[in-house]
Amino acid sequence: MPRTMRITQHPILGDLPEAKTFEIVFDGQPLPAREGDTIAAALIANGVKVFRRTHKLGEPRQVFCAIGRCTDCAMTVDGAPNVRTCITLARPGMVVQTQRGLGEWQIDKGGD
Repeated sequence: MPRTMRITQHPILGDLPEAKTFEIVFDGQPLPAREGDTIAAALIANGVKVFRRTHKLGEPRQVFCAIGRCTDCAMTVDGAPNVRTCITLARPGMVVQTQRGLGEWQIDKGGD
């Protein structure tokens, strides 16, 4: 992943305030996130451009509305598909995966 895409100095909002950082795992790679980040914000700050691929044509999607009304930012999070990442806060250690199509539940069968 490229260096951070996060805006650290804004002409109106000022400097980015200090915040605790932690890691999330995206498609098998650890990425930094900040306390208070949505999953989408953390991914975008790390240069992620594709969150899911459409069911019919496999076209790439990312954030569109950013208020949880559409499903363009839907990803598989901790094994649950269709999580709207623009309104879901990132948590330390969470596993986020690019979703393909409608997504599938990934249930740990505990060695069965």
